[in-house]
Amino acid sequence: MPATREAAERAEALRAEIERHNYAYYVLDAPTVPDAEYDRLFRELQALEAQYPELQTSDSPTLRVGGRPLPEFAPVRHAVPMLSIKTETDTGPEGARSFDARVRRVLGLEEGAPPVEYAAELKFDGLAVSLRYEDGVLVRAATRGDGETGEDVTQNVRTIRRIPLRLRGAVPSVLEVRGEVFMSRPDFERYNARQRALGKPTLVNPRNGAAGSIRQLDPKMAAERPLSFYAYGVGETRGWQLPASHGGVLDALEAFGIPVCEHRVVAHGAEELIGFHACILALRDTLPFDIDGVVYKVNALVLQERLGFVSREPRWAVAHKYPAQEEMTQVLGIEVQVGRTGAITPVARLAPVFVGGVTVTNATLHNEDEVRRKDVRIGDTAIVRRAGDVIPEVVAVVKEKRSGSEVPFVMPTTCPVCGSVIQRLPDEAVARCTGGLYCPAQRKQAVLHFASRRALDIEGLGEKLVDQLVERQMVETVADLYDPLRINAEALSGLERMGGKSAQNVVEAVERSKDTTLARLIYALGIRNVGEATAKDLARHFGSIEALMGAGVEELQRVPDVGPVVAESIAGFFAESHNREVIARLQQAGVHGKAEARSAAPRAVLQGLTFVLTGTLPQLTREEAGALIEAAGGKVSGSVSKKTDYVVAGEEAGSKLDKARTLGVPVIDEDGLRQLLES
Repeated sequence: MPATREAAERAEALRAEIERHNYAYYVLDAPTVPDAEYDRLFRELQALEAQYPELQTSDSPTLRVGGRPLPEFAPVRHAVPMLSIKTETDTGPEGARSFDARVRRVLGLEEGAPPVEYAAELKFDGLAVSLRYEDGVLVRAATRGDGETGEDVTQNVRTIRRIPLRLRGAVPSVLEVRGEVFMSRPDFERYNARQRALGKPTLVNPRNGAAGSIRQLDPKMAAERPLSFYAYGVGETRGWQLPASHGGVLDALEAFGIPVCEHRVVAHGAEELIGFHACILALRDTLPFDIDGVVYKVNALVLQERLGFVSREPRWAVAHKYPAQEEMTQVLGIEVQVGRTGAITPVARLAPVFVGGVTVTNATLHNEDEVRRKDVRIGDTAIVRRAGDVIPEVVAVVKEKRSGSEVPFVMPTTCPVCGSVIQRLPDEAVARCTGGLYCPAQRKQAVLHFASRRALDIEGLGEKLVDQLVERQMVETVADLYDPLRINAEALSGLERMGGKSAQNVVEAVERSKDTTLARLIYALGIRNVGEATAKDLARHFGSIEALMGAGVEELQRVPDVGPVVAESIAGFFAESHNREVIARLQQAGVHGKAEARSAAPRAVLQGLTFVLTGTLPQLTREEAGALIEAAGGKVSGSVSKKTDYVVAGEEAGSKLDKARTLGVPVIDEDGLRQLLES
């Protein structure tokens, strides 16, 4: 049955509206409708096209979800060759001066002639593609290939929502746009985190992620990858009077609705090019995507034509790179470091290599799973990455260079700092030292947590004071806070920024903290996976710290909402004699923790429901929201699982929100939480 006129008009209207929303969201970063409304429009268009297949046009947004897998990529002959540009080997200021001198020499400019006008832009670290628009509609996309012939990747490129399927305004009959497909670092990290949560393969780096996605034979898999695009020039055009300059061309492309990077300038002469190179170098590590340099182009198209080409490279353009952020070197050994929270991090000891502007001898391997996934072995040749102030990391190993003598990494069973047992709980990627109250590597964090407002609330014991107490060995465990020979007004007043009055206030705050509840004391111990809500449950169930310390895993699991993972954390913590000794000293000092009398049951509208809070809520702090949930009988958890009933998400919600969506856990905002509380 052919489509009705009403259906055809509705489909056309939906396509236009959805593309407007895509442009606002993906190009302008200014969403115009909620996700739910966008999804409703998209589903309506899908339903219309399913009912009337003839309504699906080549610029339909529904094509962005990916089509059928391809047997192979068809070759595409470029009407205008996609040539590469020369790279300046000197990454310093002389690289720009050399290019400018060559341009001036070929143009025959005298020494006193005005400076040449250049367009300066970024050199993206992705995959070059060509987009062919006919009468404003995207009809084909191709890779660069050898410059003469590329591969048809139209189906995959259509899945990139930043790339318009139909151009805006009065468009040329033919417009071939040249640009770079890339993956932003935040999108790359989120994608890999989601893949790890699902137990699926991750991507090595953003550049490989972009190139591999575009050259993926299954467009549906390409559609799952978060790709972006920026245009940097044009190829063949028909029915269009080109602007007089390269900068004008980019402005025109932007007006057509094609993404063009904002970091571009018109520069006059070598010194302004040098200034742009230095400016972008300073910005480089704050950019959300990878670049490996900047590009200079003679701005006037008429001068580009005069300059021409040499060895298939344009004389009018050059890439001025920065020091490489990835290099190869040998893994001499793999050790582990203990973080402030007890996290055990494998670290590769490397043959010194100059990367990212510094000499690197160590690189993080993140955790045991990452070592296994990347299969990093002692003796391997590894690719090491360093970007700005980011800790160097091993990206991958070059397995082709293996000799067979490489040694696999074995995670130690005891902490190299304090000798306590290293424990890795189910569903956690990070192994941890269990000597939380004793381990020197964890002292500062342990003391800060113990003294925090929601724990023993020792006013005045902030980070700078704790740093001094630990570094001067006045405090080695939290029990030392209550030793008058170590912590007294005279000793404290000799510390930086501590006068006599401040010192006395801290001593009095330490003394007041002895009068605390059992729940606060349990929370203050810093046991992994034991938050405030769990600490309250444990306090109600056991009634004393002695009873809690004597409980086995099975008995611990009788406490509401304490599962095997939390029970193992608690049992492992109290199994360490060091931790028990610290608790004994706390008790000797008078810190026992009183069991609280159970109050009348609140209005339990959230009884039996588990919530996870993530991001910044508009009005409530996370603590306030948690208190409201618990007062209504609900439970607040620190991690998302299949047992989570709701995730309450605010601004800048991170991996917890991604995991909730992966597991299908309902996500609500602060208003949604208030509605539940009032229900």
